[in-house]
Amino acid sequence: MTKVALAFDLGGTELRAALVNDAGDLLSFSAVPTRATDGPAAVIDQIEQLATAILTKAPDLSPIGIGIGAPGPLDPEAGVVIAAPTLAGWNEVPLAHILSTRFQLPVRLENDANAAALGEWRYGAGRGARSMVFVTVSTGIGGGVIADGRILHGRRGLAAEIGHMTITSEGERCFCGAIGCFEAVASGTALGRRATACTGHADGSLLRELSAGADVTGRHVVEAARKGDARAMELLNEEARWLGIGFTNLLHLYSPDILVIGGGISHGFDLLSEAIVATVRDRAMPAYRDVPIVPAKLGPHSGLIGAASLILGE
Repeated sequence: MTKVALAFDLGGTELRAALVNDAGDLLSFSAVPTRATDGPAAVIDQIEQLATAILTKAPDLSPIGIGIGAPGPLDPEAGVVIAAPTLAGWNEVPLAHILSTRFQLPVRLENDANAAALGEWRYGAGRGARSMVFVTVSTGIGGGVIADGRILHGRRGLAAEIGHMTITSEGERCFCGAIGCFEAVASGTALGRRATACTGHADGSLLRELSAGADVTGRHVVEAARKGDARAMELLNEEARWLGIGFTNLLHLYSPDILVIGGGISHGFDLLSEAIVATVRDRAMPAYRDVPIVPAKLGPHSGLIGAASLILGE
């Protein structure tokens, strides 16, 4: 009999669900826009409806449990979403208990970045490593740390909030209120902001052409760089330097066997990797310079696969 788990990836924009087997394969998948502004009850109803849709697609499969990745901060042991900034009204919500009661199945809750880290560690680029740091570079910067074969949680599951390391005393203010956060200078949002600032509306640049005159995004910068645009390539070199500085800190802090980068900006990894590695070699102590820095393998499904592994890995 196929061993499967029902997995959810709860984001502020999209709610995604899948049936996943113990080989890390998605057997059934569905997604809907999250009713993020409507409060916990509305979103939990969406979860229930999406579960019905998923199970209908695979009537011969019965999940042994539910794994869910959700925005932090949250407490994975208690199964409580503490205060999700992208979900209105989600304060101290006992999500695992609610879903366990509704579905009559065991439920495991995990920070979404930690879930993605688990997915890459168990089934993706970090498979076989004893210790791994996973960094997702997208709208913000998040990640998870596998230390000596276990996810690092810390007090109330709040460890490894790596996007809010302070790596400079300058730059834009982060949404958390601080100056100089890793996320504030190296996220895809920060890259897009720099690209927008150095171009003008309808100035004839490739960056503004790709953005149709609107604000430039990190993805536009990667696309323009692939077309050989000099300004985009300069922007990516600056992005790679900031990433390299942050990664150096992570190598010194956690001493992983491998560092895996995911998220939207990882699609430009081939354009970034040389400058990232050069920055690490320039800044890291010699013992840390040979740690492989590689792109994620599971793409947008790492969080779902990792959430399922919370159940399947037990």
